[in-house]
Amino acid sequence: MLLLPFLALLSLPFCLAASGAATTQANREKLAKLAAANNGVIKLDESTYNLLTSPKRDWSATIHFTALDPRRRCAPCKEFDPSFNAVAKAWTKVPPAERDSHFFATVDFDGSMGVFQKLGLQTAPVVHVHPATEGPRRPVSGRTTPYVYDFGSGFDAGPLAEQLSQFTPVPIPYKAPFDYARLGTALGVLLVLAAGIRVFLPVLRSRWAWAAGTILTSLVMTSGFMFVRIRGMPHSGANGQWIAPGYQNQFGQETQVVSFIYGLLSAAFLMLTLVTPYQTNPAKQRIQIYLWSGVILVMFSVLISLFRVKNRGYPFSLLL
Repeated sequence: MLLLPFLALLSLPFCLAASGAATTQANREKLAKLAAANNGVIKLDESTYNLLTSPKRDWSATIHFTALDPRRRCAPCKEFDPSFNAVAKAWTKVPPAERDSHFFATVDFDGSMGVFQKLGLQTAPVVHVHPATEGPRRPVSGRTTPYVYDFGSGFDAGPLAEQLSQFTPVPIPYKAPFDYARLGTALGVLLVLAAGIRVFLPVLRSRWAWAAGTILTSLVMTSGFMFVRIRGMPHSGANGQWIAPGYQNQFGQETQVVSFIYGLLSAAFLMLTLVTPYQTNPAKQRIQIYLWSGVILVMFSVLISLFRVKNRGYPFSLLL
């Protein structure tokens, strides 16, 4: 009589394991349906986020935290979102056995503020990669905490797919779409050059054209154009501010103003040295000297005042 209860007690762990495996399989199927319904991207709320990141999971997941509502004014979010969706869509082409062991999901701030608060996220976009916690795809290192994607390679889909392929069962089959716009632009430029070669050829042979191009390039570059491009600085700041505080910051509009000042100063010096000395009328020559000297004085005052605006401790001034 005691044998039956004893056998039931021995079979209890196996029953619990079978029940847990059935639950995991059911959750996986539910996530697979959600992904298939939206081109491979699961739109998460707090409930589905907890399901996707369940402590007992034999799947991995890439979760994109973003803020796409226009009120948030998150330009990087809008720039990165198409790349993430493109990589997730490419993952749908993988056979089901591998596809359903890694999921792509998105958490929008306005739809799941609780998730952002729970994780302490204050910026977007952010990408977390959650490895499997059990089963054959559990990392050998034993780490189950999420990895954070490094945006050092930019917001393009290519680097994203390459880095995420380290966490997927098979590489993500992403291929960049053919850039027809670039091809059309190149063909258009070639057609314009071919049609206007008779017009452009004398210009290209002119030393004055090359001199003007060299001067303009020098003015733009010395005004901080590459500094702004490399650092990705915005065109202007909040409330129309166009002068960035500090010597390590510069807005795009500030570059335009500084290059204009440099250009006007250069033109004034050239007029004084190349044009004014050859003026035969003494009265006109005197007027030109006063005019261009005044331009130099005023423009240098404006330039120095810009230094004072960027750094309040700058001690020098001229007229302003």
